[in-house]
Amino acid sequence: MRTAAKFEKVSYKVYAPDGSREIYDGIKLPRRATAKSAGYDFFAPKDLNFAPHETVTVATGVRALMPNDSCLMIFPRSGLGFKYRLRLNNTVGIIDADYSDSDNEGHIYVRLSNESDTPLHIDAGQAFAQGIFVRYLLTEDDDVTEQRNGGLGSTTPRR
Repeated sequence: MRTAAKFEKVSYKVYAPDGSREIYDGIKLPRRATAKSAGYDFFAPKDLNFAPHETVTVATGVRALMPNDSCLMIFPRSGLGFKYRLRLNNTVGIIDADYSDSDNEGHIYVRLSNESDTPLHIDAGQAFAQGIFVRYLLTEDDDVTEQRNGGLGSTTPRR
């Protein structure tokens, strides 16, 4: 069992089936800005442009490996949220420990909306989101045995 978390790039095949090698090679792995930062900054793999009230999905090219009793929570950078009302479409992204085992290698996507009336440009390599690793508890009667078999949304029960 893994005892510490780690970021890696997803494979080139998963990230760039269309052949955008230059963008893939420039992907920066998330990192903390200061010794006391809780969040690991995610960096834009290419220039991002948000018109007012526009939504953009960012393929980060990053996956997270972590202990089984952990998750990675994704948030927009606070300054961008404050200045531009930049919001995650799912409010908080939750990356489960077994997501890295999925068909898409655990590729983390971040979907953001500029809810302001001002255009927003984020340069390639600029921090736009942050992830915080969190350990969690299980209930005494937890008896889940199902295994993940896909990527985004794959743990939603089919009815």
